[in-house]
Amino acid sequence: DFAIELGINIPTGKDSLSMKQKYPNDEVIAPGTVIISAAGNCSNITKVVEPVLQKNGGSIYYINLSQDDFKLGGSSFAQTQNKIGTDAPTIKNATFFKHSFNTIQDLIKDRQIVAGHDIGSGGLITTLLEMCFADVNLGATISLDAFAEKDLVKILFSENIGLVLQAKDNVAFEKALSGIEYFKIGEVINSEVLTIQNLEFKIQNYRDTWFETSFLLDQKQSRNNKAQERFDNYKNQPLNYKFPNHFTGKLPVISNTNRPKAAIIREKGSNSEREMANAMYLAGFDVKDVHMTDLISGREDLKDIQFIGAVGGFSNSDVLGSAKGWAGAFLYNEKAKTALQDFFKREDTLSVGICNGCQLFMELELVNPEHEVHGKMKHNDSQKHESIFTSVKVQENNSVMLKTLTGTTLGVWVSHGEGKFHLPNEESQYNIVAKYGYESYPANPNGSDYNTAMLCDKTGRHLVMMPHIERSTFPWNWAHYPTDKKDEVSPWLEAFVNARLWIEKV
Repeated sequence: DFAIELGINIPTGKDSLSMKQKYPNDEVIAPGTVIISAAGNCSNITKVVEPVLQKNGGSIYYINLSQDDFKLGGSSFAQTQNKIGTDAPTIKNATFFKHSFNTIQDLIKDRQIVAGHDIGSGGLITTLLEMCFADVNLGATISLDAFAEKDLVKILFSENIGLVLQAKDNVAFEKALSGIEYFKIGEVINSEVLTIQNLEFKIQNYRDTWFETSFLLDQKQSRNNKAQERFDNYKNQPLNYKFPNHFTGKLPVISNTNRPKAAIIREKGSNSEREMANAMYLAGFDVKDVHMTDLISGREDLKDIQFIGAVGGFSNSDVLGSAKGWAGAFLYNEKAKTALQDFFKREDTLSVGICNGCQLFMELELVNPEHEVHGKMKHNDSQKHESIFTSVKVQENNSVMLKTLTGTTLGVWVSHGEGKFHLPNEESQYNIVAKYGYESYPANPNGSDYNTAMLCDKTGRHLVMMPHIERSTFPWNWAHYPTDKKDEVSPWLEAFVNARLWIEKV
């Protein structure tokens, strides 16, 4: 009935009532729960509201979308008391809900909301705490005096459908909400304390409590005490960036004539080829898609290509280990082997291997061919796949692609199971282009020797890395990007522009 009142169509249904998670000596059966998923159109992906209070924003507001009384039936609080309750909140007025929702959408489009979070499991108290967790030295002072309900337990723990929003400008925000019931409940402060009425909650303590559930699950999945390390370090590794002074944030203006030729190299199970191709294209390359079957058959020999990118993914499903099957396709197919060898022999070429592509080039011993004992990629210390948004510090380096970013610290995505650089020689024997922002786990997600994130050969022309800079080329790609910047692209696009500029000079 509610969907009909809102004018929402329900296209299909699926049985989601039987799910199970298996562990070596245990299995967890999910409770019988109906899962309803919703999808909506997003007109502008840069106009998003994140659940992190902003220190330079306006006041904090609460909107009770349910228009129901505060009720504890079915709440997480009731469960902690070993109860279910008899009275659960519902949405009383579909017209109010629709009008409020659409008004908030308009505010988001006008960029008048700087932070927001729905009221869900745990109620208002959990929402307010979570909005303080993802930054340091962040808190709020909250007053609930304007509420008709005076039972603080009901206000804080009921799970009535509602929103907590932080305005950019109070006057514009309140004007837009004219005719909609809202409550101004507080202000953001530079302190790691959330104060509600006369109660004080230390953010650091409750952040650990909030994270503990993940930690307990992580203990069952991670090896070598990495779950404990993650729990100890996650809040001590804030994302701090240092952008290059010359960076403008503008998308480069490129002529569509005389573009140098680049190629994407991929295999069965590769991914991120479109992200890599797009980064190359935006930087000024004419990009060709080259599958291993093209090289094996001789349809492609790379003779007219000056820049190749070996992409990420799970080539051949990583059945033999990361990129080992892919490397075998080069080693045991004469035409593919010759094409790659001839490409690396030329002095007018560049290459970048990212993630699976890094594993490929390391397996083929292309980065340091002069070494007697070669570096290899090993399983992450945690013995599981790691997916994280972290940061890297670009070292003093001679890399064609990254030399201009020396001294910067930038955010980047990482996603791999075998990303540990095992480097048997002294650090001075390697051209380490970038290291992770922190040496300890989880900021360094794999335990690489010398905290290595990126390497290049002694010429600086051939670069390998585990982090996905091609997945981090736009500000909206980043899990956290400085809010004071209005950049069109992130500094990582400069790496691909540098490749084009070098090729144009040779």
